[in-house]
Amino acid sequence: MVDLFFYGTLRYVALLELVLGRASATLDVSDAELAGHGVFAVDAQIFPAIEQRIGHVAQGLLVRGLSEQDIAALNYYEGGFDYDLKDVVVQVPGGQDAKVSVYFPEPGLWQTGGEWDLQDWISNWGALTLRAAQEVMAYQGRMSAAEVAKCFPSVRTRAAAWLAAQARPGDLDHDLSKDVVVHKHKHAHLNFFSMQEVDLQFRRYDGTMSPVLNRGVALVGRAAVVLPYDPIRDEVLLIEQFRAATFVAGEQRPWMWEPVAGMIDPGETPEQAAHREAMEEAGVSLTTLEPVAQAYPSSGSSGEIIHIYVGTCDLTSRETGGGLASEGEDIRSKIISFDELMGEVDAQSYLDMPLVTAALWLARHRARLRLE
Repeated sequence: MVDLFFYGTLRYVALLELVLGRASATLDVSDAELAGHGVFAVDAQIFPAIEQRIGHVAQGLLVRGLSEQDIAALNYYEGGFDYDLKDVVVQVPGGQDAKVSVYFPEPGLWQTGGEWDLQDWISNWGALTLRAAQEVMAYQGRMSAAEVAKCFPSVRTRAAAWLAAQARPGDLDHDLSKDVVVHKHKHAHLNFFSMQEVDLQFRRYDGTMSPVLNRGVALVGRAAVVLPYDPIRDEVLLIEQFRAATFVAGEQRPWMWEPVAGMIDPGETPEQAAHREAMEEAGVSLTTLEPVAQAYPSSGSSGEIIHIYVGTCDLTSRETGGGLASEGEDIRSKIISFDELMGEVDAQSYLDMPLVTAALWLARHRARLRLE
């Protein structure tokens, strides 16, 4: 049996229960303090780090009697964050000392800022972290912690997308607690995307339940798509890049002409992502964003939802763009007239659905944009 001191996100009991796979009522938990240490926010991350600091006291939870199975689960979850167990002495209520172990980050791994607050973190990131942890722990025993760690950014992106979907209005005609029955939910594959399988039944329009059906779903997250449009010159900017998906699907032209697009990061709004991606991929500073659609482009197979915009801009004033090498992007762009754009749409030359959607919206609203 092992006694551990938790100072960071695992002080959130709901997260600790999820990682361990058992209720907190089965745990021996008490408050504790680690003198000479502080817990600080990590720059550009949503978790804290502990550091030795004179005059500081790290508040935390002491959990006694953790089993080998518990430690294996914790090592799997924390191992992906480059944390190692070390022995320390903490103080428990009453002034007694207790020798315990603590997950410490690799020295110098993170750049820290101000003191970290658990309740603020729960308010801002608790729900997202719980959802992400569900996906991470589903791969224990099938993938190493290091392999899963490489996927953490996309896991969090999907968690943010799931929370956004949960926040949208429900279906007044259906009660999901009764009209959909999930018999089995399997996390089948994890990489940049997540492949999941479900065995389920749904209520048919005649009131009966369907047979048990097996369905696979590709989960990606949320994406922002923006077609840059210069209303003065009546021109749009398109980007082109290689797409592995269309290549694997058999296309002879896997280099696709598209609008600017990119994933929406956790904590980022679709509008912020659209502005960021316009600069990263095309070097364009957008003046205004015109909402076009929020839609699932392929609801029969993918859980990705896209937020499509037309962004007004001055296409004569551009910076470098071209995408991020760190994301494997190799992008070129071109500026064409509105008439050429619509001619290619009518000729069905474009294979990217968001581009066609944005172009058709622009055709309906172009006159207004040119007058503003």
